[in-house]
Amino acid sequence: MTEVTFQLNWEPNGFQSPYFLARERGFYDEENVDVRFVEGHGSPFAAEETARGRADFGLAGASAVLSVQSEGLDPLAVAAVTQKTPAAVYTLRDVFGEPFERPEQLVGKTVGPSATKTRILTAQLLEDAGIRDEVELLPVDEYTHHRVGHKLLDGEIDAAVGVVTNGIELEREYDRTADELPIGDHLGIYGMTLVTNPAFAEEEPDTVKAFLRATARGWAAATNDPRSAIDALVARNATLERDREIERVKFETAAERLQFTDHVREFGWGNHDGERWRTLGDTLSRTDLLNGGIDPDSVWINEFLDGDAECIGGYAGLIGR
Repeated sequence: MTEVTFQLNWEPNGFQSPYFLARERGFYDEENVDVRFVEGHGSPFAAEETARGRADFGLAGASAVLSVQSEGLDPLAVAAVTQKTPAAVYTLRDVFGEPFERPEQLVGKTVGPSATKTRILTAQLLEDAGIRDEVELLPVDEYTHHRVGHKLLDGEIDAAVGVVTNGIELEREYDRTADELPIGDHLGIYGMTLVTNPAFAEEEPDTVKAFLRATARGWAAATNDPRSAIDALVARNATLERDREIERVKFETAAERLQFTDHVREFGWGNHDGERWRTLGDTLSRTDLLNGGIDPDSVWINEFLDGDAECIGGYAGLIGR
């Protein structure tokens, strides 16, 4: 049994439930891989830890992978888990004044972002819609970024930027109708990726392939049985018991709206599309987020995805697509 560490991007939550289900059902064991999960402190941390060889695998957003590359490190994305970014603009109907369905409705509105990366993506969304100069996109407040939802509740802003399901969470907690606009429906860039470092991939190629096969099985199993996936998650983090339903919604949103695309149907689970990486790289290069040069074409690879395995090449069929 090969022992590996898997650096998560954050503490266990619904978005991560497929990995816990894969372990619970023995998919990693069947691939002769013993996975030790490590809670994280954000995607940049996960990407850096993996690039430095402190973890064998990491779960990190694609923008964080490129950001870490700009610092002179060499993270290697071996699977594109969610084909779309989870970033979303959300609002409350009684604050916004009407159903929120299109970016153009943000003209004349004030939008509060919760993080630098989501602010960048929102700026690109507004620019593509031709309304960047007609929207007040606030800077990220380092002291209250985690309270952007409260600013929306209080009517201080017209819309907030976070991730899909943030609006749903507000709706459930405060019984106020919410609307969400997934940025990934408008910008062709990646969300979460599985990362390793080139040295580990070169030394343990079979382990990388085995880890990805087991993980793909976990995603298929979770998509077909979301409640069991959340059971596995809660078994890891019992504090989520009271939020079981919202965690299920988080995963189902990721599975239905972020993870599966026509590209996955054609090429299989986790397969990278270089154009999405280049689009993201171009977007980030227009900002001051990067600390140096990047090469979006060198940060990903499809070599370790076993297309002959049903869980990867036949993924669409496994989830009934």
